[in-house]
Amino acid sequence: MPLTFIFFPHPSSRNSQHCHKQKKKESSRKKKKMKLNVVVSLLLLLISSATCCPPSDRRALLAFRAALHEPYLGIFNSWTGQDCCHNWYGVSCDSLTHRVADINLRGESEDPIFERAHRTGYMTGHISASICELTRLSAITIADWKGISGEIPKCITRLPFLRTLDLIGNQISGGIPYDIGRLNRLAVLNVADNRISGPIPRSLTNLSSLMHLDLRNNLISGVIPSDIGRMKMLSRALLSGNRITGRIPESLTNIYRLADVDLSGNQLYGTIPPSLGRMSVLATLNLDGNKISGEIPQTLMTSSVMNLNLSKNMLQGKIPEGFGPRSYFTVLDLSYNNLKGAIPRSISGASFIGHLDLSHNHLCGRIPVGSPFDHLEAASFMFNDCLCGKPLRACLKK
Repeated sequence: MPLTFIFFPHPSSRNSQHCHKQKKKESSRKKKKMKLNVVVSLLLLLISSATCCPPSDRRALLAFRAALHEPYLGIFNSWTGQDCCHNWYGVSCDSLTHRVADINLRGESEDPIFERAHRTGYMTGHISASICELTRLSAITIADWKGISGEIPKCITRLPFLRTLDLIGNQISGGIPYDIGRLNRLAVLNVADNRISGPIPRSLTNLSSLMHLDLRNNLISGVIPSDIGRMKMLSRALLSGNRITGRIPESLTNIYRLADVDLSGNQLYGTIPPSLGRMSVLATLNLDGNKISGEIPQTLMTSSVMNLNLSKNMLQGKIPEGFGPRSYFTVLDLSYNNLKGAIPRSISGASFIGHLDLSHNHLCGRIPVGSPFDHLEAASFMFNDCLCGKPLRACLKK
């Protein structure tokens, strides 16, 4: 019977094969892990780049910063790193596009940076045209820095999403861009307390979304556009302290949302449109310090206006009768005019008059008794022709 030999592999040989398989598995696992790490790294890089502001926005912000000098507070110290959407003081980005949407730099604020310094802000330099490269801006607030000069960049009218332009409290000069009317989303235009000169641009009345217009305390000249009534959303028109001339446009009374009108301290002439007294929500009307003439419209005495200042003009005639329960004045100032005659008795029928000033006119006769006269001081009636009675001297008995 033939012999059959069975050969068993040496134990060392089996171990060798097993180790070889193990090494292959480990190598495969390492390769997979490396691939996974590469994919994760790429994903993190993509996520990071997607949530950072674009390099072009960052460059524009740095160029904007380079044109300004803020020596005391260090508000630009945080403008470092690649991502201008996070922790850059005063900069906000759109959550979807990650483009810069808002620059909010106020020189007077309750922010801790001001409280620690125990001072308000001061900044010099100018607003660089590089700000116009931030094409998704919806709000620009560079306010109350006191020393920023130069002109408003003309290219600012090419920012199609701009809703707020607030440059109050600087030393900005030059004119309002002539094509400001291109900013059809603009709701707030505030350049008060600067050195803006030139006329109000005709295109301003194209701003159909504008609600707040503040041009106070500048060097603006020329007339108020006659078609200002096209600005149907306007609720505040503050133009005081300029060199504006001409008449009060009749179309102003077509703006049914208008609540505050301040045209004081200009060179306006002509008469007061009676239709101002028929505006349903007008609460403040300041026309003091102009060259307005004619008589006071009777419509103003029973209107919605609560703060009425017509002082320091050239108004003539009598104070109109017609006060009644609808007459409610926190301030009624008719001083420094050429008003004549007696104080109307119907004024006692007003529901409320907080401050009344009739001084420096040519009024005559007895001051009515009772409210509101019982709480007024003599200064409210002084320097008239022949007023008498409390709080002035007693009237002579006939």
